[in-house]
Amino acid sequence: AHLVESGGALVQTGGSLRLSCLVSGSTFEENWVIGWFRQAPGKEREGISEITTYDGSTDYADSVKGRFTISSDHTKNTVFLEMNNLKPEDTAVYYCATTFGTNVVVELNELGFDYWGQGTQVTVSS
Repeated sequence: AHLVESGGALVQTGGSLRLSCLVSGSTFEENWVIGWFRQAPGKEREGISEITTYDGSTDYADSVKGRFTISSDHTKNTVFLEMNNLKPEDTAVYYCATTFGTNVVVELNELGFDYWGQGTQVTVSS
């Protein structure tokens, strides 16, 4: 699978962004789990959300729960991450990743994902 992220930008605190992850090289009708991760400078990569193509199950990290929403459009082979009420601590490079399976990856462990995109920068100014 090949993944390409887009939608990163500079935004003010309290603003919103929608990131996109285009998945190619595999059929969206198969059973895949697509996750969003982020990595801020000097920090470890953090799993923030995931969704299954099998039944649309989702999972969120506590740090983004209630502010971020993950969704998918099977007709476009694309997964979206809607980010609202952005904070400076949301500043990071955001990556999408995928693995074959029907269930969400426990605790959004990055080791459970096999294919990664190159990332898109999100910067939230205070």
